[in-house]
Amino acid sequence: MRRGACSAAALAACVAFAACRPADAARARQFDTAELAKREQRLELALGTVDTSVVDTTSSRDSTGSGDTVMSGASSTTSPADVPEGKADGKDKDKDKDKDDEKDARSAGDSADDDGVLARWVLPRDLDEISGMTLTSTGRLLAHGDERAQVSAIDYRRGVITKQFVVGRPTVTGDIEGIAAVHDAVFLLASNGTLYEFREGENGQRVGYITADTHLGKECEFEGLAFDPSINSLLLACKKVELEQMRDSMVIYRWKLQSGGQRLSMLAVPLTRILAAIGEKELHPSDITVDPNTGHYVIVASIERALVEITPAGEVVSARKLGRQHNQPESIAITKDGILIIGDEAGRRPAVITLYRWPR
Repeated sequence: MRRGACSAAALAACVAFAACRPADAARARQFDTAELAKREQRLELALGTVDTSVVDTTSSRDSTGSGDTVMSGASSTTSPADVPEGKADGKDKDKDKDKDDEKDARSAGDSADDDGVLARWVLPRDLDEISGMTLTSTGRLLAHGDERAQVSAIDYRRGVITKQFVVGRPTVTGDIEGIAAVHDAVFLLASNGTLYEFREGENGQRVGYITADTHLGKECEFEGLAFDPSINSLLLACKKVELEQMRDSMVIYRWKLQSGGQRLSMLAVPLTRILAAIGEKELHPSDITVDPNTGHYVIVASIERALVEITPAGEVVSARKLGRQHNQPESIAITKDGILIIGDEAGRRPAVITLYRWPR
């Protein structure tokens, strides 16, 4: 299979995740589109958006083509403890969590948070390090890995990779830590503050790009990107704040997209209340999203396994720990119809995306 292209056929769901690689798809059977329709129906039923008196459980959609990759995983009515698990090759960047991860691998599904899971999908191997997610204006989910600018479109309601494309010739590589869809453009963020702007590509396509240097690399190690339409600005979340006077704050830079006036501004949120709520001494944001209904900023922190919600003015709305079923929560998105999507990188368990009802 050539790089940057989706597999030629759908992946069969399998128990041994190590065998579920995109390169294996050409030898896999065609996935039943009726099953995919049932997956989506179960999710809609869980959300309460389907009239069960008229629903046809045998219907199927034709939008799943032969180039789609079907992800293995639990449906919206399956217990999260039944998600197929296996040894994955993804690198766990947070070495200090190894002991916790080993415990998690034995006790997946033990947390009370599992009660609210709508669906959980095991991702293909090229998304082992799912570092960022974003939703387009039409509600499609885009995700990327950590070291290579390959973007995957995920049908999160049915567990399908619908396409993949790459950025640059040769493909952009580096520590890529965030993605944001803005109208007809897409942005990737490197940890040093470099922004890559490009148009969404078709399946297997290689797209060109332009870059912008925020010159913020010495002030912050970035991990997380989002778009706030109310101020037409990208939100760049700091994982590690280098400015001594700001180390007691969660720092988010705002990068205005239109020219004219002040382009850069900073939001600093004191950590005191957040740390007290989650019982931690530090906070390392790993991704950020904007709630499309409230405009609030929602941040996930992988090392602390925490979820923080703030207003655009910096007022803390909530801060809490995630359940231990989240091995390494690195990415986040919220849909217009109230679904929270959290992406976990592979560690001692495979990479997954988990869907919850939002707000919870």
